[in-house]
Amino acid sequence: MDRCLPEAQQPPHPGAPPEEATAGPPAESDKIASSLHSLQKFVPTEYASYTQEHYQFAGKKIIIQESIESYGAVVWPGATALCQYLEEHSEELNLQDAKILEIGAGPGLVSIVASILGAQVTATDLPDVLGNLQYNLLKNTLECTAHLPEVKELVWGKDLDQNFPKSTFYYDYILASDVVYHHYFLDKLLTTMVYLSQPGTVVLWANKFRFSTDYEFLGKFKQNFDTTLLAEYPESSVKLFKGILKWD
Repeated sequence: MDRCLPEAQQPPHPGAPPEEATAGPPAESDKIASSLHSLQKFVPTEYASYTQEHYQFAGKKIIIQESIESYGAVVWPGATALCQYLEEHSEELNLQDAKILEIGAGPGLVSIVASILGAQVTATDLPDVLGNLQYNLLKNTLECTAHLPEVKELVWGKDLDQNFPKSTFYYDYILASDVVYHHYFLDKLLTTMVYLSQPGTVVLWANKFRFSTDYEFLGKFKQNFDTTLLAEYPESSVKLFKGILKWD
């Protein structure tokens, strides 16, 4: 199956600027490298080591730059499960031109797949991972998707009215994968999910259940959202839920 971009766009060393790629047809390589450079607004964090991991979704070979030095630079099991579900149910979900925001996009796999499937995607995360996120998005979607994904900073529970005013931003889907684990920001995460949901918005949340806190969050999620278990992946302990905000 085809990739969106040629192998030439792999960086010669971890985190290298896209313009340093030299292999492949010069005209095409230079054109894409120039586009990557001009569109890249965030500089990838200089971790000591990156790896290039290969995934296959939506008829495309996707190559993700990852680093085990950051939770936000690794593809977790919930992400691959959510990608599989999006791929298998793209027509049912009506993803073509759908407006999607991903919470905690990490290295960007879910947002890339949603974009390839035709959605208008906004990928969000904390400031320190935005460079690698945008690099992966551009590398895998430039010149092969109807809508180029957007990258925005989103700190859970902070400045939501200012950065995502309801009068301006509406999303058909909120996507989240493996955002729930043993950390201290679960209430802020739930607040963010609730805030971003408007009438008609569907939350698709995939998570590997590891800790009691995961189930505690699920309980609170069900208090706020009409919740349906869409799929289970026993081999990875991932559950995928659909949530629609309760309005009464």
